[in-house]
Amino acid sequence: MRQVELQLTPADRVTVEQIRSKGVHHAREVNRAHVLWCLDQGIPEARILEVLGVGRTALWRARAAYLQGGVERAVFDLARSGRPRRYGPEAEARVMQLVASKPPEGRQRWTLLELERAARQQFGMGSVNRETVRRILKRSSATPAAAS
Repeated sequence: MRQVELQLTPADRVTVEQIRSKGVHHAREVNRAHVLWCLDQGIPEARILEVLGVGRTALWRARAAYLQGGVERAVFDLARSGRPRRYGPEAEARVMQLVASKPPEGRQRWTLLELERAARQQFGMGSVNRETVRRILKRSSATPAAAS
């Protein structure tokens, strides 16, 4: 199969070079940037596959994505819809209010189990579990011990 030529624009060359050389990127993003750079340099597909250790399909997809939508589409993954959050910002705010409130009688600070039980008594949070409470606390960088 004849190799389709690919020429990066000067701005795209700079972007690809930055991804290849510095910053924190996923390995697959760096590999795609390497593929684009190699294609831009006119390196044969067989050599790219051999040196980078990527599959032929990955190379074809990177090239096609670049031709359709540029570097952003070729290198970075598209956002996936995923499952929507069950508890929104208002529920998180209620958990944070609990953390800031006085702990239960006989305790010096909140525990995750106690926070879970108290959150379940809140309207609309009857099915909240300990892991959800932990993730809310982690996102806000608060800990039950810090709210004593």
